[in-house]
Amino acid sequence: MRACLVALCLAAAPACAQEPALVVGAVLPETGLLADLAGDMRKALVLWQEERNAAGGLLGRRIELRILDDRSEAIASAALYARLIDAEGAQLLIGPFGSAATVTAAAVAERSRRVLVNASGITRGAQRAGGRYVFQVPAPVAEYGQGALEVALAMGYRRLHVVARGDPAAREAAAGLVKMALDAGLEPGQVHPASPTERDYAALIGMARTRDAQAWIAFGQPEDAAEMVKSFKRVGYAPRLFLAQGAADPRFLRLVGQDAEFALGLSAYDPRFTTSGNAAFVQAWRKRWQGAPGVFGAATYAAALVLEAGVAKAGALDQEKLRAALAALDLETPLGRYRVDSDGGQLEAKPVVMQVIAGRREVVWPRALATAQWRLPYPRWDERRVHAAQ
Repeated sequence: MRACLVALCLAAAPACAQEPALVVGAVLPETGLLADLAGDMRKALVLWQEERNAAGGLLGRRIELRILDDRSEAIASAALYARLIDAEGAQLLIGPFGSAATVTAAAVAERSRRVLVNASGITRGAQRAGGRYVFQVPAPVAEYGQGALEVALAMGYRRLHVVARGDPAAREAAAGLVKMALDAGLEPGQVHPASPTERDYAALIGMARTRDAQAWIAFGQPEDAAEMVKSFKRVGYAPRLFLAQGAADPRFLRLVGQDAEFALGLSAYDPRFTTSGNAAFVQAWRKRWQGAPGVFGAATYAAALVLEAGVAKAGALDQEKLRAALAALDLETPLGRYRVDSDGGQLEAKPVVMQVIAGRREVVWPRALATAQWRLPYPRWDERRVHAAQ
């Protein structure tokens, strides 16, 4: 009889002696000013947890999420990640919301020799030189100008007018573009700073006209892009190529309406991507949460997939084995390809170039993900026609 009970227990192990849960920890703004922006990160982690647990967990163990609230204060991340490691029993870590919080979290990970998968930190400081335990999933901001450069090169535009909003990420993106442009033999000139409260770009337009700049390329927010378009229209200015990072955001269309036409923008993710697994991810997201995932949701889900693949490759939770596995991993995700350099910095994922065409945001670069062909040059204001609403 005892032998039969043992056999039954072995056949139904979870019911008799379930393995302890595998704790995955993260710090997110659950309250405060950033809570709404970061909401998709929590949703992505919950979706991944539910999918993996339904498929048997990770290393045969059920996944338990442990999420701590930094109250939208980036400086709090350090203490909270230390708490996840020392008091909350987190065996695996996914990075926080934004570059500032990631910088502080990365310092704890390196000091504790604990692997941290960076889900949203894109500035240089998030991936420090010589770092061994932090692995970046989204594209570094210094690479954001590559698509703009590719379009300019394809169109034969050599003289660039580069504008950067007065924040670290925009300045880093602009500096990266200038370096790439110089390496390609183009004439980017200097980076022109713009205040976050700028409402009149007449002076910068005058500078662009003096140089006969062919391409105006700007890094910043949708509001910046909208004010540029308003200024262009006021003075009758139209560069051959107008690309402003924020023009890919739906807010830009709402701010300027029909005048958004033909503007190019940059986006790290779109639900229409034909990247590996993206269609299934979007379908699962819509079923679980309704609506479409945004860039933070896609990046966090991709980070969880990277972590999962690293654990599977390592075959254990040993941090040195996991570090080595993630350093060597080459994985396609809904966000794009994951492959990192010796410092854990992302090498493959790139933002796409989008263009507003007939009131819709279309992907126009790279060709592999394109939903439409770009329409250039950017037309003069007296050449424009009102498009039919779609």
